[in-house]
Amino acid sequence: MIKKLKVLLNGFWTGLFNNNKHFRLGIYGAPNSGKTTLANRLCKDLLNVDNEFTDISGVAHETRKIGIKERLLINKNGKQVSFDLIDTPGIATRIDYEVFVKSGLSQKEAKQRAREATKGVIESIKWLENIDVVIIMIDATKNPYNQVNLTIVGNLEARNIPFILVANKIDLKSSKLDKIQQAFPKYKIVGISAKFSQNIAGLYDELLVMGRRVKRR
Repeated sequence: MIKKLKVLLNGFWTGLFNNNKHFRLGIYGAPNSGKTTLANRLCKDLLNVDNEFTDISGVAHETRKIGIKERLLINKNGKQVSFDLIDTPGIATRIDYEVFVKSGLSQKEAKQRAREATKGVIESIKWLENIDVVIIMIDATKNPYNQVNLTIVGNLEARNIPFILVANKIDLKSSKLDKIQQAFPKYKIVGISAKFSQNIAGLYDELLVMGRRVKRR
């Protein structure tokens, strides 16, 4: 009886993910833009589990390795898509170990973290070969027109990888969605607060639309 049940469940999951659009979703952005906070939020909402990825920290480059969670499902208004979620280390054009020293790490710890962070950036870029859709996380409290954001957008455009621009931290008074829209006038900006789950439903709507259009590479 148990064996038959396992066969039925395996058939159910296989059918579910074969009959619906399935893609690989990567979260990219600068350090401390809220990538892992969003990844944890998606897992909590869609899998009912907490903190599947790296713990959150105020120190930059807390996430230094690729994190993967498979088969998250969005089912809304009769439409559904499933995806594998990839949380990536923060992209930076320069990593200085002295920044970590100022955050309270010893010089030895800071140099080690800088090496790991540099390796993480390289790994993130390499992983673009395996990604179908990207969420670009932008800190809505900072100037969006910076080298990191421009580099990510330019790289994705060159590779023809579809992406969603997500402005995070809209719960803060210093957030400025209008500046982000001015910096990237060709694209729709989805404003959210990953920490407090503001407008996460709007992000799901965008993922439903994009996920059903994407062709896996």
